[in-house]
Amino acid sequence: MKPQRYRVASLATLATFIGLAVFTATTAHAKLVQAIINVPVKVTNVYGQAVEKDAVVTVFYEDTTPPPRPIAVINHGRSVKPEERAAFGRSTSITNARWFAAMGFFVVVPTRLGYGVTGGEDVEDTGGCRTKNYPPGYEVAAVQTLQILAHVRERTDVLPDRTLVLGQSFGGTTAITVAAKNPPGVLATINFAGGGGGNPVTQAQEPCAPHRLKAMFATYGETARIPTLWVYTENDQWMGPKYPREWFDAFKAKGGVGQFVLFPPNGKDGHGLFTQDPSVWRPTALEFLRANGYPDLQPKEDEKK
Repeated sequence: MKPQRYRVASLATLATFIGLAVFTATTAHAKLVQAIINVPVKVTNVYGQAVEKDAVVTVFYEDTTPPPRPIAVINHGRSVKPEERAAFGRSTSITNARWFAAMGFFVVVPTRLGYGVTGGEDVEDTGGCRTKNYPPGYEVAAVQTLQILAHVRERTDVLPDRTLVLGQSFGGTTAITVAAKNPPGVLATINFAGGGGGNPVTQAQEPCAPHRLKAMFATYGETARIPTLWVYTENDQWMGPKYPREWFDAFKAKGGVGQFVLFPPNGKDGHGLFTQDPSVWRPTALEFLRANGYPDLQPKEDEKK
């Protein structure tokens, strides 16, 4: 009986070992690597004062994708409430960071000055609703983006001349601000629900001073020659369906290069489409990217959802 019990135990152990081996092989097939880096940035606030601080940046890549990798910078949005701004950062972008990493990108997710773990002065404030001065706020965000990008490009495992810049809401407008600067090596930018001055509680679909945003985007169009994709929804409670199209038309009328897409209503508020329902916009984004510098992009089967 003892030999028999011994044999049963051995088979159970072997089965456990095989199960663990299969699990290890599966998880090791594609591991998402995350790392935190601190990048010194220097900007000028609305009062003309220099502000210097380390921005906390999270980077993502899959260990099975061969380096050097193209870069994708994902910028977060902004809230009208200080306590909500304190929660912004990489946590809002992990799902989409994983998707881009699975396609071979080295993904960079900054937590900009005044937000989340970076903290510090709110250097992106654009003023009250009646006195909105948008350009300085987006300029500060774009300057941070380019300084962080310059730091990342010093790595040997990235392709400095194959960069994508994208963002949600305030970060989406920042992507267009970056495009207006035509930085070398940036192949395309994507704006998800970009704009400013919105408040779905007090003024649903009526952002502050939309005419000033229109004028700002027109100015961007005068210089932007990088391909841009603008993604919005019909039930965006922050920006509405009307103004984004006007902003894009003003941008393009001045020479800006871009494609505008307005998706049907999504959930209670389509403003959060980027994170709340990626399956809607990903096919459009893939088509855009394949046509503008990334012809071989292929999402993995388990990353298509």
